[in-house]
Amino acid sequence: MNIIDELEWRDAINQQTDAEGLRELTNEKAVSLYCGVDPTGDSMHIGHLIPFMVLKRFQLAGHRPVILIGGATGTIGDPSGRTSERSLQTLEQIQANVEALGAQLRKLFLTEGENNMRMVNNYDWTHKINVIEFLRDYGKNFSINTMLAKDVVSSRLESGISFTEFSYQILQSLDFLHLFREEDVQLQIGGSDQWGNITSGLDLIRKKEGSEVKAFGLTIPLMLKADGTKFGKTAGGAIWLDPEKTTPYEFYQFWANTDDRDVVKYLKYFTFLSKEEIEGLAEKVAAEPHKREAQKRLAEEMTRFVHSEELLQQALRITAALFSGDIKSLSAEEIEQGFKEMPTFEATNEVKNIVDWLVDLGIEPSKRQAREDITNGAISMNGERVTDLTLEVSPEHAIGGRFIIIRKGKKKYSLVKMA
Repeated sequence: MNIIDELEWRDAINQQTDAEGLRELTNEKAVSLYCGVDPTGDSMHIGHLIPFMVLKRFQLAGHRPVILIGGATGTIGDPSGRTSERSLQTLEQIQANVEALGAQLRKLFLTEGENNMRMVNNYDWTHKINVIEFLRDYGKNFSINTMLAKDVVSSRLESGISFTEFSYQILQSLDFLHLFREEDVQLQIGGSDQWGNITSGLDLIRKKEGSEVKAFGLTIPLMLKADGTKFGKTAGGAIWLDPEKTTPYEFYQFWANTDDRDVVKYLKYFTFLSKEEIEGLAEKVAAEPHKREAQKRLAEEMTRFVHSEELLQQALRITAALFSGDIKSLSAEEIEQGFKEMPTFEATNEVKNIVDWLVDLGIEPSKRQAREDITNGAISMNGERVTDLTLEVSPEHAIGGRFIIIRKGKKKYSLVKMA
């Protein structure tokens, strides 16, 4: 299957500058292509993954992808999708972000082998250009009228846009031209909001290299959830690739909780499962949605890809323990992940009667209620039911010396951190 046919089956193409020409080119030879990300933070989130998964598919089809980190464009700020100016970061912070994103991208996409992805930083060629060269050699090729007509700029005219962000599309166009010349890159891919920047780059290439050159642009559809909200956002914020920001367990749960209406789409976009495997899972969603086999497979594939097999197994252990109530099987680190969003209380190492301890922490509203719940078997500590009103709670009860898990009723968990 041609890579374009595969992307169409996966519903991963929004716009192409020359669909027929790109299909012919990808049939003729291995194509060099690129996708970029600006270092606006020290971690990517799952929304950033979408174009890079397409880049990976090109690699698996025998093409030659280039990952661009915007060490230069990141100092300016892409106005795409924004209604106001970005706050500029310091050069030191941007460099720290470049290093962090570079490490993430290398871990995910750069593997040993002949057809390895390459990684570049646009700061390496942009910082050599002085302001006179920028205006004479590049700015002269851009019409203000055309730039104003681009959605990325026109959408900001009412609220205002600085010359700095207005010039962003020139810098990104310069990237495409540089990679066309130096890396034989003929295709740029990006999210749907990058269409204006991509077409500006193609215009610059044709003005500089000739109108007959073969260069192309392709964008990926904006991804929305079935309920119309933006993909990758939760009540707690973005789903990050950095395990310190979003734990592997939280990452797994995000995918495992995917709506039935979205799961097949996500399998197509984010996994490297075959068409036959995905169609088989789609049948199970239709016939046996309560088993959630497609969601489990999606969560497994994504957690393994972004984190590792080891951290996937850890997420599965936490999930199984929370379902069964077998809390003692978890390590302190796993408890910290699994109970991160649950009510948290802090206790001293003082030995206390269970009734007093529960009331002093605020888990129970009164001693009468605490005694009643213990007597009725409604209180569990670390997965074991507490029925002894004389129990003395001590640091020895803490898992790993750090945590005690209290469950009240069937589902109400509390995490107690020991001092």
